[in-house]
Amino acid sequence: MQTIAVIDYGMGNLRSVTKALEHVVDKDQQVILTSSQAEIASADKIVFPGQGAARDCMAAIDQYELRETIVDAARNKPFLGICMGMQVLVHESEENGGTACLGVFPGEVRYFGDDLHDADGERLKVPHMGWNQVGQTRAHPLWQGIDDQSRFYFVHSYYLETEAPELEIGHCDYGQPFTCAIANDNVFAMQCHPEKSADAGLQLLTNFAQWDGQA
Repeated sequence: MQTIAVIDYGMGNLRSVTKALEHVVDKDQQVILTSSQAEIASADKIVFPGQGAARDCMAAIDQYELRETIVDAARNKPFLGICMGMQVLVHESEENGGTACLGVFPGEVRYFGDDLHDADGERLKVPHMGWNQVGQTRAHPLWQGIDDQSRFYFVHSYYLETEAPELEIGHCDYGQPFTCAIANDNVFAMQCHPEKSADAGLQLLTNFAQWDGQA
């Protein structure tokens, strides 16, 4: 029996993520929601969700003593980061006056700003909330069966600015272009919420459940 561990550190829409995964996994796979270092370390695949503020997210990770466990999983297992679970993989977020993150990848998380406008000059609200198109920067097993420019569901006020452009696997536009998905070796992470993104999101989770971690 293959195990997919959803990391529970008290942050994120954990039940929705877990239920969506349970809906798409094969009969020889089980989904567990866990904060146990041992269960995460022994799982075959890892899902790292999250929402809320960067400082609170990092504080919760340290409270559960999961920092090294998460970093190790991101280096060694098929790994899916969702929303804040993508943002804290980089070095730093400017949220909360500056928050040091996990530093798995180079980059910084930045605020959209209070003066954001669309192409027609209309002011855009922050947070970026609702459906938006995701452009696929390059092919990847997790994009299989998902059309380029498919719509996914977003809720965020901060966006990732990577220092390694080759990490980008998906991009989006909200007053400005921004990286909304990154991938490197066994890691795929995205700003949007696949568990809330209807058919495209369920297809991405299906692809992850079947993925061997090879790009």
